[in-house]
Amino acid sequence: MITGELKSQLDKIWDAFWTGGISYPLSVIEQFIYLLFLRRLDERQFAELLDLPIRNVIFTPVQKKSL
Repeated sequence: MITGELKSQLDKIWDAFWTGGISYPLSVIEQFIYLLFLRRLDERQFAELLDLPIRNVIFTPVQKKSL
């Protein structure tokens, strides 16, 4: 079960969608996932632009070679 600060942040996002007119739960989840994807893409592009290491790498270099 989600508790604490994460639950509070999710509730705020849910309320923002609700007040914005998106009340169907599947639409809210779809939009939330889309926003998470865009945030991750933005973080990666920012890191590459400034030649910074990418935080929270999904695949290690060894795993990338096997793809």
